[in-house]
Amino acid sequence: MAFLEGMTYSVGVLPTTSRTIATVVDRGPAAVATGLAHDDFRFVEPQGRFVAFSGEKSDGHDFVTVEGGARNQLGSGMSLYSAQHLRRLRMIVTGGGTGGHTYPALTTITTLRSRLAAAGDEPEMLWVGVPDGLETKVAARNNVPFRAVITGKLRRAPNPRELVRNIVDAFRIPIGLVQAMVIVARVRPTVVLSTGGYVSVPIGLAARVLGVPCLMHEQTLSLGLANRILARVATRILLSHDASLERLPPRARERAVVTGNPIRPEILAGQPGKAYAAYGLNPGLPLILVTGGSLGAQQINRMLAGVLGDILPHCQIVHQCGSLRLAEVQQAAATVPGHLADRYKVVDFIHEEMPDLLAAADIVIARSGAGTVAELTALGKASILVPWPHSAGDEQRVTARHLSEAGAAAMLDGPTATPENLRQEIMALLGEPQRRATMAAAAARLGRPDAADRVVAEILAVAAGNSSR
Repeated sequence: MAFLEGMTYSVGVLPTTSRTIATVVDRGPAAVATGLAHDDFRFVEPQGRFVAFSGEKSDGHDFVTVEGGARNQLGSGMSLYSAQHLRRLRMIVTGGGTGGHTYPALTTITTLRSRLAAAGDEPEMLWVGVPDGLETKVAARNNVPFRAVITGKLRRAPNPRELVRNIVDAFRIPIGLVQAMVIVARVRPTVVLSTGGYVSVPIGLAARVLGVPCLMHEQTLSLGLANRILARVATRILLSHDASLERLPPRARERAVVTGNPIRPEILAGQPGKAYAAYGLNPGLPLILVTGGSLGAQQINRMLAGVLGDILPHCQIVHQCGSLRLAEVQQAAATVPGHLADRYKVVDFIHEEMPDLLAAADIVIARSGAGTVAELTALGKASILVPWPHSAGDEQRVTARHLSEAGAAAMLDGPTATPENLRQEIMALLGEPQRRATMAAAAARLGRPDAADRVVAEILAVAAGNSSR
């Protein structure tokens, strides 16, 4: 038999009657089958097929046998762990400040809980962040215990005002490190997961000092400042893009695994019919979804306003413009000819309908933040990306250029971000369905819809390896 990457299997360890979850993680030329012991349970694979193995040791090697199948020696680099103590997996999650750091952490927590619940178990979690960060609210809404630390942020290329804040924050950093040391020492986690943001640095460093394995996850192509620090000490470096590997120092590459960026499972379960019904859309017309994020994007709003009369005869649009720009966009909508007015739907914010609208959309116009790009590529969507020019480390421009060069998106940036160029890109994609399909296929090749499962598999692999020492 062949182990399948990312799959989870039920294993019985002979001669006892214990059961083990074994998760297979691709590691390039080798793989690791990690285990989580549990007494007498039934586990179902993601595809819904129940698979049972028996395992044994012989001549120092691990063997597994599929029920009714052949006996197979695990290959080089593969181990079958029977780790009873992973039944009480204890994990500290740190990261936040922005949605790009916070929501991948939440999706990973949700996925890990679901994976262990299938075995009748529940991990012990603690989320560590800053008192006023987005992560505080997200953790509370999702019943994740939360602990705040005081820490500082070092701003790159600061203006005079930020230089003063850097000096103040320099005195806060040691306080955060002490708090982090106390938290890690008291909690004694099996593993630490960092998803980035400056709050993650003290916990990651404390984990290294106290001998706790730490996995860090990077959502963007280039490592942020916090993750560049943690990459030096992390047990495992989880990347969202293959292209990020070449940006790492050689020693760090040996500890790196490309998992993708975890996205909410509901994003993958959208139903176009629900979007058509909710917004009164015509299933026979191409749909363009325009979004600048929850707050909207004035640049995108104004570019679109300049081309509505040219493109609406050929399509329909749902536009999330942000609450601060709603009145301005509604004024633009009022100029649309009456016979086309019902083709342009303007809303300040899209709530639970977003997965359905993404499923229905033929073209998406958006910023190129890490979360947005992860969703668009996982879904295989043709898109026109307008990067936010002030993103940290210019990450949005770097990401949009990467997709554009791969043929997975069109990019409008700087002097090219004009209404006329937007009209040309839209009309080209609407007028050439094959070009649209080719772009969507290229996006899908970059996507990793199973990223959350991959991250969880890495967590279990590292936790099992730490527990077996």
